Amino acid sequence: MKFEFVYDERLGIELPLLHEEWEALTAAEQAALLHDWEKIRGRIPNRIQQLERTIVEKQNRLNAEDDFPLSCRLNTEIAELASCITDLHLWFRADQDMSDKGHH
Repeated sequence: MKFEFVYDERLGIELPLLHEEWEALTAAEQAALLHDWEKIRGRIPNRIQQLERTIVEKQNRLNAEDDFPLSCRLNTEIAELASCITDLHLWFRADQDMSDKGHH
């Protein structure tokens, strides 16, 4: 198999893993990958919303927290969740990049 989808624990979605360069895939393989990716990609906005809700919950806890070490830990967790959201936005746009490559 020239590609597969591997679950990314951090992002909470499957990500494409190419075992060959995109250009080395046949048109049928590229189409299959894009078809499967589109299904996964469609779940990204919901995943982002889940993470945003978690951030809001942690921010609310942080606002009421007096324990400095716990505040630091909450800040770190919020930053990590925000980083996940940024990465998910990048992956959401990756479909366009792959489609564009497939048309050249």
